Amino acid sequence: MAENTNAEQSMSISAELAQRIQDELGENVFLCYQCVKCTSGCPVAGFFDWQPNQIMRAVQLGQEDIALESETPWLCAGCQTCTTRCPQGINIAAVMDFLTREAKERGFEPARPELNVFNEAFMRELKLWGRSYEPGLMAEMTLRNRDFKALLEDVGMYAEMMKKGKVGFFPKPTRLPSKRKIKPVEGAEEAIAYYPGCSLEGTASEYDESTKSVAEKLGMNLIELDGWVCCGSSPGHKADPEMALQLPAENLMLAEKSGFAEVTMPCASCFNRHKAAQYEIRHHNGAKEKMDEVLGYELQDNVQVTTLSEAIFKHVEPATLAEKVEKPLEGLKVVCYYGCLLTRPPEVTEVESYENPTDLDDLMTAMGAESIDWSYKTACCGASHSAVRPDIVINLSQDIVQHARDAGADAMVVACPLCHLNLDARQMQMEVEEPMPVLYFTQLMALAMGLPEKDVLLKKNLVDPKPVLEPYL
Repeated sequence: MAENTNAEQSMSISAELAQRIQDELGENVFLCYQCVKCTSGCPVAGFFDWQPNQIMRAVQLGQEDIALESETPWLCAGCQTCTTRCPQGINIAAVMDFLTREAKERGFEPARPELNVFNEAFMRELKLWGRSYEPGLMAEMTLRNRDFKALLEDVGMYAEMMKKGKVGFFPKPTRLPSKRKIKPVEGAEEAIAYYPGCSLEGTASEYDESTKSVAEKLGMNLIELDGWVCCGSSPGHKADPEMALQLPAENLMLAEKSGFAEVTMPCASCFNRHKAAQYEIRHHNGAKEKMDEVLGYELQDNVQVTTLSEAIFKHVEPATLAEKVEKPLEGLKVVCYYGCLLTRPPEVTEVESYENPTDLDDLMTAMGAESIDWSYKTACCGASHSAVRPDIVINLSQDIVQHARDAGADAMVVACPLCHLNLDARQMQMEVEEPMPVLYFTQLMALAMGLPEKDVLLKKNLVDPKPVLEPYL
């Protein structure tokens, strides 16, 4: 009898961890019935110690040693594939983020210390400067992780980026909008607020310049939000959910008080974080009231957040788009890569064709290029792991580049600075037979519209696109 009692005790189920998730996230993990869609669709599953569905089961059973000591939550790339495809509607990516925070709060050693350092260093830079500061981030990560080998492996890539002026040496500090007076912007009612995000000030400056030039050519009146702050990116929602909500809310308040009805965001990560903040404010009990208190302002929630491609189709007639083309990209074969965060999850992004988006394809077709359909347009490139686990990024990105080549493409088209960094800059570390040019869609639009090189900035790309684009230069 004693043996049976002990066996029963060892198999007892504890709902404590599941209840904590329910209380903080509003997610019922007991809805999971182990369909394994989260695991089968996860791009990083091959690097995990426990698979996502196994982590969910461990949480259901109260096996805290598995859930809180596993590497899996730390290695989650936050691509939202599991959340999007879960038939029970569980936000699995948010559960993974929760488990990393819970592990730290309970005194567990982070299973992947280098990822914890990255999250902490990133958030420290934001609190210091209001925006990300890449040299400071890399310096702290290197010193705290003592991973000088990883730094040496990337030194060639960083050297090329510095030669091309893609690294900002000095931070551009700004204060939180809630800490300063905001005046209405003249003409805001007839304009579109422009939120470039941190990357477009450094590693993606060619995206910024080509965006502004294309918008001007198309007659779109973009006005940059004065004093915007970082959206928090991936480290925000992983390490500090309160700041992950406040930072986008600060920018939404800034847009509202400046008088804008729409803010467009070229960066997929920035777009996703602001849409996620809007979703939380609208649907999570107490979120809006809490933000109103933090901001000292009652959010009106009347600013539309759009991707740049969405804004173009919203404000520019197809006939106008066609008449602006001076050098049609006829004969150029491209594949459009959307990545994870432009479309997922659809209840947040409000994108209908979230598995097969077509905005970029339609724009490239309008520019005269041939846009090839392929199955990797929303695959994950590894996202922010580029700074900490480049092995994961190289593995995933190499697969994407190779499939683009197999599809018959001359070049890849992207709409995200993080994706561009992983797919373009890291090709020198990949085993690819022939380099594949990776261009922002605005660069090709600027080229087709006959804009000068200073607006296209092909010289900023690490994989030289000029041999492929020779007929259009």
